[in-house]
Amino acid sequence: MGYHIIAFFTGFLLDMILGDPYFLPHPVRLIGSLITKTEKYFRGKYLRNSGSGQNRNTGAGQTQPERNGEKELRLGIWLVVIVTFAAPVTAASVLLLAYLLHPLAGVAAEAVMTYQILAAKCLKVESMKVYRCLKNSDLQGARKAVSMIVGRDTECLDGEGIARAAIETVAENTSDGVIAPMLYTAVGGPVLGFWYKAVNTLDSMVGYKNEKYLYFGRAAARLDDGVNYIPARISAYLMILAACIGGKRFSGKWALSIYRRDNRKHASPNSAQTESVCAGALGIRLAGDASYFGKVVKKPYIGDDLRKVEFEDIRFANRLMYLTAWLGEIIFLLFMVLVWRLFAGV
Repeated sequence: MGYHIIAFFTGFLLDMILGDPYFLPHPVRLIGSLITKTEKYFRGKYLRNSGSGQNRNTGAGQTQPERNGEKELRLGIWLVVIVTFAAPVTAASVLLLAYLLHPLAGVAAEAVMTYQILAAKCLKVESMKVYRCLKNSDLQGARKAVSMIVGRDTECLDGEGIARAAIETVAENTSDGVIAPMLYTAVGGPVLGFWYKAVNTLDSMVGYKNEKYLYFGRAAARLDDGVNYIPARISAYLMILAACIGGKRFSGKWALSIYRRDNRKHASPNSAQTESVCAGALGIRLAGDASYFGKVVKKPYIGDDLRKVEFEDIRFANRLMYLTAWLGEIIFLLFMVLVWRLFAGV
């Protein structure tokens, strides 16, 4: 347990200082590659097995195999099983080998794996690219930069829309990319941490409610909703605390008020948790209608339109995210030390 605590804190510091160097291979990219290859295999198998004489007219004089939603659901479940099994087993194998070699090698491996699980610095770096483009009045560059961190269409966004999209991403990923993986890693080390990253990556790649993934990605989306339910709410209260101690730029009172009012204003049970806190803390309005894959999706607003969203708010959202991350790290470390001392006294 002592080794785990040391590695947990070291990994957090490495993420805060270094982020994710682009020249180094990242485990999440390997998870993404496994998802892509497995999906390609399953879709090929599904299409080959669907041509059983029941076809539907495409409207262009051609026919396609009738869609089998039940089969897509099953294949989507198998995709989840394979990916969420492979990621933690690989992590466990690496950790076991490292600790068998030497305890210091084990601590080093666990620290590096913890560092790779967290994404606070990477989130800040990518969102600040949007900030710098907007500051330099480079709308085209800002649209391209924000398209790298959001799932919505960005071609028609104006400066305020771009800033809002970046802020929403920082707020939502304070839970998905920082506090949730931190919590799972604190509880079960990198093995559980990488299991969570596998679930989260599956959702980000196939968990869409569009024509392609309506059935195939349903299992991934539902599982992600489940595993993030408690972490999202922990993240929200940590962010409210961060707003209370973060200085005059933030309002802890409004953060709590808007959270209580708007934390359910999202199709996902989790996404509005930290978004509502961020909107209240900054005194701005987030969310609203957005375009995905060329289709406008109606969404309620989160927060009050007290003032216009500005590109400077991206910087303040990142400050709020960092404060939340530090609060989470300190609290989780204290709990880990407490548990360690309790078990040590048994």
